Amino acid sequence: MTDLAIAATGLRKSYGDKTILDGVDLTVPTGTVFALLGPNGAGKTTAVKILSTLIGADAGEIRVGGHDLAADPQAVRASIGVTGQFSAVDGLITGEENMLLMADLHHLTKAEGRRVTAELLERFDLVEAAKKPASTYSGGMKRRLDIAMTLVGDPRIIFLDEPTTGLDPRSRHNMWQIIRRLVTGGVTVFLTTQYLEEADELADRIAVLNDGKIAAEGTADELKRLIPGGHVRLRFTDPVAHRSAALALGEVTRDDDALTLQIPSDGSQRDLRSILERLDSAGIEADELTVHTPDLDDVFFALTGDTHVPSQTSQPKETVR
Repeated sequence: MTDLAIAATGLRKSYGDKTILDGVDLTVPTGTVFALLGPNGAGKTTAVKILSTLIGADAGEIRVGGHDLAADPQAVRASIGVTGQFSAVDGLITGEENMLLMADLHHLTKAEGRRVTAELLERFDLVEAAKKPASTYSGGMKRRLDIAMTLVGDPRIIFLDEPTTGLDPRSRHNMWQIIRRLVTGGVTVFLTTQYLEEADELADRIAVLNDGKIAAEGTADELKRLIPGGHVRLRFTDPVAHRSAALALGEVTRDDDALTLQIPSDGSQRDLRSILERLDSAGIEADELTVHTPDLDDVFFALTGDTHVPSQTSQPKETVR
């Protein structure tokens, strides 16, 4: 438990007769990015609000930053920062004034507040805009200011609830770099996102929330292996080697025109080693080997019961080995 930034068991929350969270278990190791995925209305924001002490749970045991949330919520608040879906930036005052206001809320001295503000404005590339009203900032700048404000209290755990919603692709990628730097500095990030690519890029572990329960949890690669459709594609330039490989490997999909073979595979190291060992035993060498795996879109749709689940003929991601 000492290596866990967040540990929740049996988390439950209902509003009237509608159950939002139904016995959710979550564990987030310190210094990692944990992504919570789910359809709209799945309860992602509710989970963040409970873990960050903004609302209470109906049931469940929760420890955040080593503190029991029910017994010592103030200690939890002192160790976390929260950036919600909607900007907390006050557009009527400047970026610098927003930062100094946050420093006052954290009871920093004026000198310390100005020092921290200057450091964070520099870190988030907001120095030139610091004296301008925040209402004049672009979406990406407001998001950077949002996170900078969150960091004023030097939290070791940060909740980011859909931090890149509405941002253009460049701003999203800039935000990803900021999140990576935070984790490099030892911060734990609990991320909810509607962008599956974002979870794939950033998260050490991913949980998929559906109908109030965790449908699956693991690394991105582990989740992708849950979904059928993965395969290895071998390409040959020698027709004789192509025919010999087909005989050696057994159950394959063969394309004699393209001189390729397709073998069902989960993309694991063990599976690849088995294929290569069978080729080596037959004295055959492929000219190209490509691993095809389902992507997180396939995983998400399958686990959340979406009626438009991509078929096995959809375009999966490829990794050339």
